[in-house]
Amino acid sequence: MQTTGNAILITGGTSGIGRALGEAFHQLGNQVIVAGRRRELLDEITTAYPGMRSAAVDVQDTLGLDGFAERIVRNHPSLNVLINNAGIMKPENLREGDDFSIAEATVTTNLLAPLRLTAALLPHLRRQPRAAVMNVSSGLAFVPMAPTPAYCATKAAIHSWSQSLRWQLRGTSVEVLELIPPYVQTELQDARQKKDPRAMPLADFIAEVMQILQTQPDAKEICVQRVYPLRYAGGVEPAKYDQIFEGLNSGFGAGHEE
Repeated sequence: MQTTGNAILITGGTSGIGRALGEAFHQLGNQVIVAGRRRELLDEITTAYPGMRSAAVDVQDTLGLDGFAERIVRNHPSLNVLINNAGIMKPENLREGDDFSIAEATVTTNLLAPLRLTAALLPHLRRQPRAAVMNVSSGLAFVPMAPTPAYCATKAAIHSWSQSLRWQLRGTSVEVLELIPPYVQTELQDARQKKDPRAMPLADFIAEVMQILQTQPDAKEICVQRVYPLRYAGGVEPAKYDQIFEGLNSGFGAGHEE
């Protein structure tokens, strides 16, 4: 993925990783559109960073995402990068039978919303000379943390879906990347996470991510070194895994060269 000359839409762009990515891409001269629910935070960002744009959206309203995509394309016809970052992470006590609405909201936000928004924007992205979809998963997609089962399951699904999307879009102008964060100092779970010394400082995470993007433009998975123990916990080396994946899929018509 090229890191300059883009028009980038970032969901969940008002805080944490989404906001920090938006600021980093903006500083490189990209046109950045941050999307989120809270208008006051959107206004705060666009005031702090002149030239950055904003768009209000509630990704849990999945039926409204088609209309949102139409508005984005109409207002930003040069859009060529979608970063699916919006997500929620809440604990669930399955043994005690917690309210199932937690799992439903998590699946809607973390899985259904990025799938639907990508589908809505993909026809436009494919018309661009170069484009990219970046899906934000998690190291917990590979080694789940039991207190947050729905979160980990949705991130595992995003990882799998990203692989399939990449395969089906091979030979097109659209790259598919997966950003795989470790435990980072954000407020994803609660305010305490932002100051947890066990978590990777957000600024350090973003700096390493941008360094990878700038020096490894063909990277499919963006993994900072701190996430390696989770990402490669299964013991299969990336090259070997790619070989297995291609062997499984090359005999099927899942995608095609263009």
